[in-house]
Amino acid sequence: MRALRRFTVRATLPEPLAALDDIAVNLRWAWHPPTRDLFAAVDPAGWQAVGQDPVRLLAQVSAPRLAQLADDEQFRLRLDAVHADLHRYLTEPRWYQTLPADVPDAIAYFSPEFGITETLPQYSGGLGILAGDHLKAASDLGVPILGVGLLYRAGYFTQGLTADGWQTEQYPTLDPGRLPLDLLRDAAGVPVVIGVGLPEGRQLRAQIWQAHVGRVTLLLLDSDVPDNGPAERAVTDRLYGGGVDHRLVQEALLGIGGIRAVRAWCRVTGAPEPEVYHTNEGHAGFLGLERIRELVESADVDFDTALRIVRSGTVFTTHTPVPAGIDRFPRETIARFFGGDNASPGLPADRILALGAETDPAVFNMAHMGLRLAQHANGVSALHGRVSREMFASLWPGFDVAEVPITSVTNGVHGGTWVSRPGWQLAQRAGVDTSESAAAQTPYETDAFAKVAAMPDADLWAVRRELRADLVAEVRRRLRASALRRGATEAELGWVSDALDEDTLTIGFARRVPSYKRLTLMLADRARLERLLTATDRPVQIVIAGKAHPADEGGKRLIQEMVGFADDPRLRRRIVFLPDYDMRLARHLVAGCDVWLNNPQRPLEACGTSGMKSALNGGLNLSIRDGWWDELYDGRNGWAIPTAAGVADPGRRDALEAGALYELLEQQVVPLFYARGADGVPTGWVEAVRHTLTTLGPRVLAGRMLAEYVERLYLPAAVASRRMAADGGAPGRELAEFAGRATAAWPGVAVDQVEVDEQAVAALGGVLRVRARVRLDRLSPDEVQVQVCTGALGEDGSDELTAVSTEPMRVVDGDGDGYRYVADVPLTRAGAAGCTVRVLPAHPLLASPTDLPLIRYPDQS
Repeated sequence: MRALRRFTVRATLPEPLAALDDIAVNLRWAWHPPTRDLFAAVDPAGWQAVGQDPVRLLAQVSAPRLAQLADDEQFRLRLDAVHADLHRYLTEPRWYQTLPADVPDAIAYFSPEFGITETLPQYSGGLGILAGDHLKAASDLGVPILGVGLLYRAGYFTQGLTADGWQTEQYPTLDPGRLPLDLLRDAAGVPVVIGVGLPEGRQLRAQIWQAHVGRVTLLLLDSDVPDNGPAERAVTDRLYGGGVDHRLVQEALLGIGGIRAVRAWCRVTGAPEPEVYHTNEGHAGFLGLERIRELVESADVDFDTALRIVRSGTVFTTHTPVPAGIDRFPRETIARFFGGDNASPGLPADRILALGAETDPAVFNMAHMGLRLAQHANGVSALHGRVSREMFASLWPGFDVAEVPITSVTNGVHGGTWVSRPGWQLAQRAGVDTSESAAAQTPYETDAFAKVAAMPDADLWAVRRELRADLVAEVRRRLRASALRRGATEAELGWVSDALDEDTLTIGFARRVPSYKRLTLMLADRARLERLLTATDRPVQIVIAGKAHPADEGGKRLIQEMVGFADDPRLRRRIVFLPDYDMRLARHLVAGCDVWLNNPQRPLEACGTSGMKSALNGGLNLSIRDGWWDELYDGRNGWAIPTAAGVADPGRRDALEAGALYELLEQQVVPLFYARGADGVPTGWVEAVRHTLTTLGPRVLAGRMLAEYVERLYLPAAVASRRMAADGGAPGRELAEFAGRATAAWPGVAVDQVEVDEQAVAALGGVLRVRARVRLDRLSPDEVQVQVCTGALGEDGSDELTAVSTEPMRVVDGDGDGYRYVADVPLTRAGAAGCTVRVLPAHPLLASPTDLPLIRYPDQS
């Protein structure tokens, strides 16, 4: 039907039940068991039929049932209690409110995807789930974050399998009216619409949906509005869909449109403007350009001053450890988009292009732009921080890799979302206060995990058995449905009722399916794996899930290979592949699997948080030491698969690491699980579970992660932003002027001469006197730092210094041709050593020596 307009009619609730609407539209129900139980009581069968979605439930519950509930005094009392609890949760002071007054009043958090709940399918994998957990932790801790993303009308995709195991994709259209969302409207009730300019004089318009994630609001921009043409309406059609131009427009809407949506939301609600802007990966990087444009057009500052102000309050988180994972656009595409009739005053195209420059002159690099626009940057695990400093070192030429200003905040996961119901009940029996009020007092919850871990072996083991049985039931249900969709008949599916076993060691492997995650590594020696699966006395069973990107033919072939293996009638009761991996399936897997398997090519896994979720439920990790496992494995909380990272041949490397995996399973994992006492409890296994809960539990929480962001990144960014923007941006103007002057003078800066005092005794505990003559061109001595760098010489005889330390040099005299500097350097390490001298720009407003990446050594002209 042409010109069709869709709309949704929502049920009108009787007055005594009106609070159900308030509760349904706040997504706190997604992680609050008492609220979920309340909705289940409305219509138990309907609750399951709608996928445990309160909005859909209330849209279809019958009028007689609503009338019955309105007359049910016990239900009304229960409803009132849940409603009052939600109000308390939304209004009482939390952890953040106990912090000093200089913490930021508001923080904007931009991400291309958010995994809040499976009923709001706006995520594809770990990046989105992390963003969702970030918001939920912010709600629990009272951190004033405002999330910003896009509303994809077809989400990511629904995964199916053909009869021969090939992945298929479907994109069911979402109706926002049937989602826990509401439109942002102005005081007159008119929906707020923002616009973003496009080339050729076109305008992209978007309305703004609000999701209420506990205390936090998430803004989702939607281009499917009547004022747009067909191409513009389709901009927010799919997550990670379309070609280069489509993706660029999506990212412009997210970054530029996102800032405009934030401004509109603040005007409508009266909320304070954000002081800190956090870019979750490079997809939203254009937000920095929009903030520069705002300042240039409204605050009477130039581009360089605006850049300094914007950088000071921006946090950039990188999630990829490989250059291929970075969003990169053709340079001419960026020039066309931001030039011509779509150019903005004060945003010269050449300055924009310089922000995204990289070694390939034809490419615009979104991560490089993100780092250049952010004074504060981090990776998502300690190892990933080191990898990121190496990967992006070219942006700070001349600096040691250790000095590259990218720190790390190891990811965490939201306990309320990922701890199973039986685990939650066990905590209550252990005397743990499971309310969010208790959790909000500290982001670490160490006492809670200690109490749970102290429970008797039999209690811990009973919960693990219950969770495994729940998983087996869910696997059988999904396996039957998948087989029918693949063309099987009911007559062929008798075996499904025997698939998996409630008392068998269960291994889980679930994640996206790029090649580096090595879905099929376990198939390297099929005969050996078959022996593990089919053993009669100590069998193993494996549950696998994961999606390949629709354009990733290689990933689809890996899935097909795995499905083909799992379809073998001899093995299909012990290894299964479940399609359509989403948050609901993930909760079953991370709770019910005894072992969580992860075997990426080290160091290509930035963090890998699914193993954290398993640990929260008492699962033991079996993983390559990559991502978070590299820093948190302690020898007792699981197993580390030895890596063969130095082997150049990929096939040989895979074979070696697969062999190590099989050996761990055969020699350690399987024997420990089946070593039972007289009571049937595997004491050694339960002790490992106890140790995991005690040691890993507090460290893998999103609350811990968010507290680190607040203390180490958000607070410094807010302080720096206020400082740089004070007095109408005068400090930013001062720093920009200095940066321009130093950059212009730097070609004339030189270290002409370095002398080591021949009388000095280079003995441990002694002092080495170093002198240098330095030319500063048009700069004065108080505008530079001159440093002695000392360190150990490599054993290969090269001049490369390791374990470098620096000592400031003091100026002793000078004239128009140069200045003489001297320093006395303590000798604190024995062995072969060396020293050199370097010059850096210095200014009180520079956040660090790397903030203006200029450096000069003696051998540079």
